[in-house]
Amino acid sequence: MFKKFFFLIIMLSFFTKVSGNYSSLAYDYKFNSINGDSIKLKDFKDKVIVVVNVASRCGYTPQYEDLQILWSKYKNQNLVVIGVPTNNFRQEPGSNKEIKEFCETNFGIDFPMTEKVNVIGNKVHPFYKWAKDNYGIGAIPKWNFHKIIVGKDGKIAGTFASFTKPTSKKFLKLIDTEIKN
Repeated sequence: MFKKFFFLIIMLSFFTKVSGNYSSLAYDYKFNSINGDSIKLKDFKDKVIVVVNVASRCGYTPQYEDLQILWSKYKNQNLVVIGVPTNNFRQEPGSNKEIKEFCETNFGIDFPMTEKVNVIGNKVHPFYKWAKDNYGIGAIPKWNFHKIIVGKDGKIAGTFASFTKPTSKKFLKLIDTEIKN
């Protein structure tokens, strides 16, 4: 019974969207970068922002390559990719320095990366709390490589589960639509 209930909750989370009142926008939030600088989302106004919680020891870790492809293809077309390392799913035990080295060495990552943060739980980063409050349970990462797309208006345009690759037709269709808006 529990397995069926859990499965139902997971399935509903993929299709449930709550219209938020958006008393604040994504631009009101910031992250500390993996280098210790600040990543202020307000610096990306009028751009599409893809925020992805990432981990180096996950079955979806090869998506780093797809994220780098996405970044390389669209960075000059008003798109920003931000990787958000987290150990919430126990697959990113490394330090910020180790994470940065892993990403650069194995995938040539040069898109912005944050320091390691919580994307779920009581100590969730304020951006993820905002995403949940305004978009609903579809914005809550269920696993690593969950993707949140913020449109040029600073609101969530869509979310994608871990199994959706950043180079998939469905994902790219939304990116193209948001870039043209």
